[in-house]
Amino acid sequence: MPSSHLHAFIDQFNGLQPVTLNPDEVLAALVDLPDPRARRGIRHNFAHLLVIMVCSVVAGAKTLVEMAEWAADTARTELAAHGIGTPHATTLARVLERLDASTMDLLVSDWAQKISAPAAIAVDGKEMRGAKNGKGSRVHLMAAINQDTHAVLAQVSVDEKTNEITAFPTLMDHFMDLKGVVITADALHTQTGHARYLAGRGAHYIFTVKGNQPTLLEQLEQSPWEEVPAGNRTRSTANGRTMIRTVKCATLSPGIRFPHAAQAIQITRKSRPFGEKSWHVETVYAVTSLPTHQASPAQLGAWVRGHWGIENGLHWRRDVVWLEDKSQIRTGNSPHAMAILRNIAITLLKRAGHTNIAKATRKLKNYPGQTLEIVGISSR
Repeated sequence: MPSSHLHAFIDQFNGLQPVTLNPDEVLAALVDLPDPRARRGIRHNFAHLLVIMVCSVVAGAKTLVEMAEWAADTARTELAAHGIGTPHATTLARVLERLDASTMDLLVSDWAQKISAPAAIAVDGKEMRGAKNGKGSRVHLMAAINQDTHAVLAQVSVDEKTNEITAFPTLMDHFMDLKGVVITADALHTQTGHARYLAGRGAHYIFTVKGNQPTLLEQLEQSPWEEVPAGNRTRSTANGRTMIRTVKCATLSPGIRFPHAAQAIQITRKSRPFGEKSWHVETVYAVTSLPTHQASPAQLGAWVRGHWGIENGLHWRRDVVWLEDKSQIRTGNSPHAMAILRNIAITLLKRAGHTNIAKATRKLKNYPGQTLEIVGISSR
């Protein structure tokens, strides 16, 4: 970012305590986000509103009223020390609905990728149910996360007239370098075009195979898996159930009928509740461009399992911690902007070492000074 932009951003904080802004944190990344307001009648600096938006959501704010209350009640002293006033909820609403959410996504993506070097990226989409307005329009977002850290690395809006398949290349274009990175996706994205795109970027893929690729699925189902030894078997107990996972990998002859596919994968999951004797058995198939010398069955199985971290680590958290699907914030770009703020909060809290995000937000609500430090603001 141009240093002049950063200095201009910092100059907006004219409080009793001069501000130092950590250049590695998200606020420094947002200095290039344009202020969507007309100049006439402005009472609050745009930089101050960004601080309140990001910090309040990190502290668990779910609604515009809670964001304003965090500024007016919980953090009044700390904000005043930096010259930050306390806006009304309607002021935050007007700014959020006009924000350039696409630019905000790009800025946050650049920041997240600088602080997180992923070995594997999980891709999945989510529709924000509560954001549907009376006309029935939807807000559907597709995100990519670091499988290891759950940092949200990129996000795009899926237009009503398109779908996740057409948005996939746009999402991947957010990444400057994908060489050697493994991309995992569910069966919707088992597309020949996606495979060729990722190969052209030097990336590898692991795609689940289901009925939308009937020829490929038939080939995998009819392969002689009984002759393939188990490459990896794990046993785990959680949530009152015992689970046994068996991973088999094979290079098929005369070849896998999918671009750049090097191995076929069969994963068998056997599960049963504690105290019961009968097992529930599920078999799933996948293909990967990773050759045998680059990925063992154990590693492939871990990446397939790790893919669902985007469901638990992102979608579930946004919905449970911040009640995203129940949110009535619907106007303009507000739903998209709020999702970005929640992504930022998850990335910051995970980076700070918090595993229980709900617990972390409850604690930070009472310690606004710590919240300001997490987003990169400190006094000098």
